Amino acid sequence: MTRTAILSDIHGNLTALKAVLAHVQTQQVDRIVCLGDVVGYGPQPCECLDVVMEFAFCVLGNHDSSALFDPEGFNAAAEQAIFWTRSKLENHAGEESADDQQPPASRRRLDFLCGLPRTIREENILFVHGSPRGPTNEYVMPEDIQNGKKMEKLFSLVPHLCFQGHTHVPGIFTTDLNFLRPTEVPEGYDVSDSSARLMINVGSVGQPRDLDPRSCYVIYDQQHVFFHRVEYDIEDTIAKIEAETELDNFLGYRLRDGR
Repeated sequence: MTRTAILSDIHGNLTALKAVLAHVQTQQVDRIVCLGDVVGYGPQPCECLDVVMEFAFCVLGNHDSSALFDPEGFNAAAEQAIFWTRSKLENHAGEESADDQQPPASRRRLDFLCGLPRTIREENILFVHGSPRGPTNEYVMPEDIQNGKKMEKLFSLVPHLCFQGHTHVPGIFTTDLNFLRPTEVPEGYDVSDSSARLMINVGSVGQPRDLDPRSCYVIYDQQHVFFHRVEYDIEDTIAKIEAETELDNFLGYRLRDGR
C-alpha cells in the first residue's frame, strides 16, 4: 500500500517546508508530491524550488505560473512579491554549475516551472492546484457548499478523489454538500469506497489561512486521508521577509494568525 505525503502552497517559506519534511520523515511515506504554489509571498523561492524538484511530482500553481508570466487578479502585496520572486529567479542567470554537464541552477528552476503540468491523474485520483474545472486558478471555498450548481459541476469532473490546494483552507468536500475540517476527522477519513467522490483540500505548508498558524499537509494511504499540522519557527520566516525591502512585512505578520 503506497503512502503519499501531499503538500501544497509552500510559497517560498523554506522554514515551514523543512519542518513539514522533518515530520514527513517520521510517517514512513513512499513518496512526496506537491500541488503547486511553491513560490510567491515567501522569502526563499529558489531554495524551496530546489527541494520540490526532488519530489515525485508537482503540479502548476497560479503563483508558479505568475513567476513566469504577468500575474492576474493579485492584490498589491502579492503582485509585488511575485515580481520580486521573478527577479530572484532571474538574478541567478550568471551562476556557474558545479557540474559542467548540468545547466546552472537558475536554468533548472525555470525549466522546472515551465514544465509543470496543470493536472496529474493516477487511475481514479486527480491532483490539481485549484479545482477539477479550473486546475490552476479556480478557488473552492468552504462556503461553496451553499452553491449547489457549482459543486455539482465540480463533482462531475471528479473520478473518485481530487486533491487540491489554492485556498490554504484544509478540509474535505462531500457530494452531500458538507465541508469537513481537519478537527472533525482527527483519526483520518475513510476514502476506500471507490464509488464516492470527494474533493480534498490539503491546506498550506507556507501560509495557512484557517486561523491555525501551523503548517498543514495530508497523507493518503489509498484507504484513508490523514491531516497533519506541524509547528515551525514563524518568527524566523518573518525576519527573513522583513530583511527583503521589496516584500510587504504583512506577508510575514499574517503568519502569526494563520490568515
